[in-house]
Amino acid sequence: MTASGPAPDTDPGPAPAGSEQSDSPAVDSPAGESSAVPVAGADELSVRERALLALERRSWAGPGAKERAIREELGMSPVRYFQLLNALIEDERALRVDPVTVNRLRRVRDARRGRR
Repeated sequence: MTASGPAPDTDPGPAPAGSEQSDSPAVDSPAGESSAVPVAGADELSVRERALLALERRSWAGPGAKERAIREELGMSPVRYFQLLNALIEDERALRVDPVTVNRLRRVRDARRGRR
């Protein structure tokens, strides 16, 4: 006897919205769920650290545009953003991921320190 109904559900279909693949490895929780947070001690940057570098790579049209993007895209104050960014540019993992941006930020920082 042949089945005239739909075939067994073997194709998962399109992925649900918001389930894009991440560059960082996922950590499996005991419940089998995964998150985009790297394994503790891993040699990878977190999603937030990558977002900081990505925002810093962009150019800005005018005054206030960068601060507005920090608040809207990252959900943090510009002060907190720059605190995290300053710590991040000292991290060798960030240098391996985005050497051009990290070296540029280090040069800018060092030039400002030299003027003080």
